[in-house]
Amino acid sequence: MRIWAREFKSNRMLRDTVVEDFSDETRTHKIFNALDEICHQFDLSKPIWLESCIADFKRTAKVRFYQDSFIDQIEFDYLEVQVIEEDY
Repeated sequence: MRIWAREFKSNRMLRDTVVEDFSDETRTHKIFNALDEICHQFDLSKPIWLESCIADFKRTAKVRFYQDSFIDQIEFDYLEVQVIEEDY
């Protein structure tokens, strides 16, 4: 599985990263582990998965975390996390 994360501010991408996980973990564990790695690389607190975030991710394999998903103040508009390659 490959997951692409990007930070945006004023419709411009500030930075991005790709996290790969080809372990035997479940899809959910891979996503949570990737999000942990992304937050570590970007020096962010872990976002909260709101109901709207979960619904978006289930529907499109992409989610945007806005300020309301973070406990700390963020310096960007949103963090977008997208699955770009699935394991089958």
